[in-house]
Amino acid sequence: MKLWYSQEGAPHPLGISFIPEEDAYNFAIYSKHASSVTLLLYKENEYKVPVVTVRLDPFRNKSQRIWHYRIKRSELKGAAFYGYRIEGPLGNGPDYLHQFDPQKILLDPYAREVIFPPEFSRDAAEQSGSNDGKAPLGMISSEEDFDWQGDKPVRHEHDLVIYEMHVKGFTRNPNSDVSSEKRGTYAGVIEKIPYLKELGVTAVELMPVHQFDPTEKNYWGYMSLNFFAPHHSYTSDNSPGGAIREFKTMVRELHKAGLEVILDVVFNHTSEGDMAGPTYSFKGIDNSTYYLMEDHLGNPYVNYSGTGNTLRTDHPAVQQLIMDSLRYWVKEMHVDGFRFDLASVFSRKSDGSIGSSPIFDQIAAEPYLADVRLIAEPWDAGGLYQLGRAFPGVSWYQWNGGFRDDIRRFVRSDPDFAGKAIQRVYGSDDLFPDDPYNAYHPYQSINYLTSHDGFTLYDQVSYNNKHNFSNGQNNQDGHEHNYSWNCGWEGDGIVPPPIMKLRKRQARNFMTLLMLSNGTPMILSGDEFLNTQKGNNNPYNQDNETTWIDWSRKELMNEHFEFVKQLISFRKQRKSVSRSRFWREDVKWYGCNGQIGFDKELRCFAWHLSGRSFNEPDLYVMVNSHWEKQKFSFMEPGPWKRIIDTAAENGKAFLKEPQSNPKPYYVLESRSIAVFEK
Repeated sequence: MKLWYSQEGAPHPLGISFIPEEDAYNFAIYSKHASSVTLLLYKENEYKVPVVTVRLDPFRNKSQRIWHYRIKRSELKGAAFYGYRIEGPLGNGPDYLHQFDPQKILLDPYAREVIFPPEFSRDAAEQSGSNDGKAPLGMISSEEDFDWQGDKPVRHEHDLVIYEMHVKGFTRNPNSDVSSEKRGTYAGVIEKIPYLKELGVTAVELMPVHQFDPTEKNYWGYMSLNFFAPHHSYTSDNSPGGAIREFKTMVRELHKAGLEVILDVVFNHTSEGDMAGPTYSFKGIDNSTYYLMEDHLGNPYVNYSGTGNTLRTDHPAVQQLIMDSLRYWVKEMHVDGFRFDLASVFSRKSDGSIGSSPIFDQIAAEPYLADVRLIAEPWDAGGLYQLGRAFPGVSWYQWNGGFRDDIRRFVRSDPDFAGKAIQRVYGSDDLFPDDPYNAYHPYQSINYLTSHDGFTLYDQVSYNNKHNFSNGQNNQDGHEHNYSWNCGWEGDGIVPPPIMKLRKRQARNFMTLLMLSNGTPMILSGDEFLNTQKGNNNPYNQDNETTWIDWSRKELMNEHFEFVKQLISFRKQRKSVSRSRFWREDVKWYGCNGQIGFDKELRCFAWHLSGRSFNEPDLYVMVNSHWEKQKFSFMEPGPWKRIIDTAAENGKAFLKEPQSNPKPYYVLESRSIAVFEK
């Protein structure tokens, strides 16, 4: 029997854990600078006065920097929730980097589920003094057995197509055909699985589901309050443990449908902001451990995230927090991968300079993460840009902003972008070097044209200007360059038919290039039926019809939906397109009528991709971004049969049966793409 731990509590694991053989709970929390830690236990519906208060004895309940305590279930007095009060150096004089407030109730960073009392108040957390009855609390619960029904990880290769979605926005609209009580929830996603299967995507990338402040005007969720608890507003099950059960059920059912589950995680900052922000957790527990700070009395928080603070990811305690969170979501919640928001923050040292970060080595050495998909947004908001080989995680996938920008500008008909477009279609070997020394893979490039951050695909071809005034709020501009073109008419009022015709063609062009490029494609939810945000390129604070997917567009734009569905199916059937390696000698590039010449005014090119290595038909692709039609000669012997012509309408852009083309040439309309096979 572990007598010491039974009497004093154990320093590991951090957070709350249930000890079945003792019928007891262990509490453990890290704080380097705390002088006193008090554990508070609360009954349900009694959030102001704790039923149990335990002031931890540093000579008994502390090991190095970790405070700990163990309590029998019989001694809880019916408590269901918990929090802490922590004392330490006051935030003035030489200790101004600290934010200790002995009157504040603080949330455990390792809480597995978070509740918000009816009187929860952000204002109380932003002011000094007591926030009794107004603070978020962790939930006390013994781990429940969940019936995973033999669930196993899902892993795709050449057929990986990522679908970025917001859990709430995906089904919140009343026209989503989801049960009213499940709209905007994990359970709502389950009801839409047949739709995801019909579309053909093979992975869902969920925008942040870590718990965030429900009163903060941040719909996207990129303001994490806690890195373990699933966001409670996304569950239809409000009973204790309901959020965890419902999330697990969603993962299990997605896996049954062959869909990977990837989480967008935000380990670069928290919702506590700067000096004006609230004290919920990290600030009051050990401010200078968790955040990058500088010698500046007015506002010591270093801001490389654009949100007020930056996590100090080169500190061992913060690294352990990140690693424990990743392990938890893989081991306990069965997710298949992570997309790291502003991942370059991991390269920041405590002084803000750029250096190596041990966390990349820790992730690489962690057995639980050995077969987990790791995706980086390879930049931060402080100007650090590490796209490609510059990113320290050499085996990671990366959001390829170069693909997005170069393809957008080429399709828009900007001069001098044909060569850049070819390099992006090939797999971006300039960013992910294809040489014996580096041996990067093209699939490490996450090719995308739209994401949550920026215009939707329809808005990309419908607006020149950002229209970020919605629902009485004037949003700030998004981070990205839109490189959009409205096809000659701004907005979505009474659009002249020729303009709408061109917009739909341009949308087909974008999707065709995305699905025919080597690399890993990602599409934004709703782009498959031209969902619109009415020109808002940064609706991070719009929890309304602006951001809720409008499912009526599926019927209105059904021709586009069917085209995208066929494109995805076509890509998944062609292993020769999406390869582990670059196309190398299997591809030949041409101009309209011969060898290609890369002059600035070049706006058309073609390529021939041999499918011999995979026992598949050869492909010949013609691309014309010029405003005039072009005559293309086939530079490889046929016979060639047309599959796609994005200029065709009425459901004929993608032919169900390939059509013979007996001529040695093909006339391609302006701003269009044609695909042939033999």
